[in-house]
Amino acid sequence: MSRTFAFLRAINVGGHTVAMARLKELFEGLGLRNVETFIASGNVVFDGGAASESTLQRKIEGHLQELLGYEVITFLRTDRELAALGKGCPFDETEVAAAKALNVAFLHEPLTVEREARLQTLRTGVDAFRILGREVWWLCQVKQSESTFSNAVFEKTVKIKATFRGFNTLQRLAAKYLEA
Repeated sequence: MSRTFAFLRAINVGGHTVAMARLKELFEGLGLRNVETFIASGNVVFDGGAASESTLQRKIEGHLQELLGYEVITFLRTDRELAALGKGCPFDETEVAAAKALNVAFLHEPLTVEREARLQTLRTGVDAFRILGREVWWLCQVKQSESTFSNAVFEKTVKIKATFRGFNTLQRLAAKYLEA
């Protein structure tokens, strides 16, 4: 059976704290099977269901908002999509080796031409972006805390919700849950 990966936006920020055991229970309460959390940053893995991605996403978001009392935007990816991410870094090895951070933003849909142009206005000497489908790759030449770019800046400029994960976290997820 295929696995589904849920990447939750802002699950443990802004004064909200949800223990991963509680998050697992919340997903199980939706009837999802073989639920596991992966590090305490809003990554949930479960067996793929029969519902469409958009239906499942809305169901999870509604359930979490009802029980937690705040919006938790959810981005779903299949095991195939996660595997493709692990193999599809759009930056070359030299660029990645010279960088301090490589992150991937999950989106619900690909960026429009207008939104992609807005994103590129955020490019600096230390921040570079590449877009592949429903993901935006951010390569940072300095520590992220030293960059002017952030998820909040992305959302304000591009006018779309996203959640970022470190590429090494995605590689660890793939190594744990995907067959070699």
